[in-house]
Amino acid sequence: MSQIYSLQDPSGTAQLEVVPERGGIITRWRVQGQDILYLDAERFANPGLSVRGGIPILFPICGNLPENLFSSGGGTYVLKQHGFARDLPWQVQSQTADTIALSLTSSAFTLSQYPFEFELQFTYQVTADRLIIQQRIANLGAMGMPFSVGFHPYFAVQDKTQLEFEIPAAQMLDQISKATLPFDGSFDWQQPELDIAFRPLMAQQAIAKEGRRTITLAFDALYSTLVFWTVQGKDYYCLEPWSAPRNALNSGEDLTHLAPGAVLETGVTISVNLS
Repeated sequence: MSQIYSLQDPSGTAQLEVVPERGGIITRWRVQGQDILYLDAERFANPGLSVRGGIPILFPICGNLPENLFSSGGGTYVLKQHGFARDLPWQVQSQTADTIALSLTSSAFTLSQYPFEFELQFTYQVTADRLIIQQRIANLGAMGMPFSVGFHPYFAVQDKTQLEFEIPAAQMLDQISKATLPFDGSFDWQQPELDIAFRPLMAQQAIAKEGRRTITLAFDALYSTLVFWTVQGKDYYCLEPWSAPRNALNSGEDLTHLAPGAVLETGVTISVNLS
């Protein structure tokens, strides 16, 4: 049984649960007694299945690569969808009542899939109405390190048809049909699956409203892409900040390159208003 680390803001209004051993994932976030996140507990109990729920971490890619392959330095590597960070155990560096710092460092296992030495340090802090995620990405190797990073939050929802969105994009790419279409703020909820990428972004913030609940996702300039994903019959929707679109490790589109010894610091904040 993986250890759960629990955080609480000083006022006692909000609680956060983190499971470092399972990809450093946030599994639960409660504000004023309400669950903000969805979690499929049965899938989470089976380590052989990908997690559906919480806030998985995406690194060193977001999305998938054609046939899961990319080339670097004359070699070809197999890297599965969203990368390996969400599957590996993270180490706890420090913890206070409302904050936890985790780290993930390259290993022989990661180097077999992604030939770059790195260290990730993520800090989660919970306040009365927001979750603050600070990220520090370091290139520990002797050559430039290409990567993308992101999050895959599963937000709980009661009635998707009541959702209203403010997404800072004029067009959307339907990643199922591959069609690029104008975005008017609405989705076709009759589709069995919605997988949509928004880019270019005109601002670094997106808002989702359902009744009295408003979720605001704010992200640093590193994040170039927002992905919306959901499937019919499930009580969640995902609004995902990605630093680059899928296949960026091959295409180079918005891919981040970190020089040897360099460090990049960035962050994402999710705010909740229940009134």
